[in-house]
Amino acid sequence: MDREAALVEAVLFLENDPVDLPRLAKITLLSEESVQAALEQLHARYSRPDSGLELSEIGGGFSLIPRRDLMLILRQHYGRKTDEKMSRAALETLSIIAYSQPVTRIEIDSIRGVNSTGTLKVLLDKDFIRETGRKDTPGRPVQYGTTKEFLQLFGLATIADLPKLDEAERERFEPKRT
Repeated sequence: MDREAALVEAVLFLENDPVDLPRLAKITLLSEESVQAALEQLHARYSRPDSGLELSEIGGGFSLIPRRDLMLILRQHYGRKTDEKMSRAALETLSIIAYSQPVTRIEIDSIRGVNSTGTLKVLLDKDFIRETGRKDTPGRPVQYGTTKEFLQLFGLATIADLPKLDEAERERFEPKRT
């Protein structure tokens, strides 16, 4: 591994959150092309079966994280407190937002069959969702979408990396017609 890759590796080690390519270039004083080459070296290094870490792209940034197969063992001691404290209602609401975004509270309530105001507040407070705008309908209700924190929590590079739904599952995320 060359010095530039070692420098990028050190930055990723020191940062708590994923770091995007332009920020890595700024911190390391390297060109984006040099950072990209360093990331490719790190990816090759951490893809070996004897590595305990992997280079992961999360929400447009890069991070060094424990290998997924090892995380199952490590989660008991190092797991996120948010994993333990996320209620079934919060997970259900979060999945609706992830698969249906942008989506309004009324649409979420229609899918869930219950009022989601409190659950939305919890998810907003944890920064897993955000207001993305207003729907162009009477009353102009707020629309919600997921955040980088959501992507990070679930280890996704983009929202497109969510597991694909079959037809029955897709119907689950459609508002009920009255």
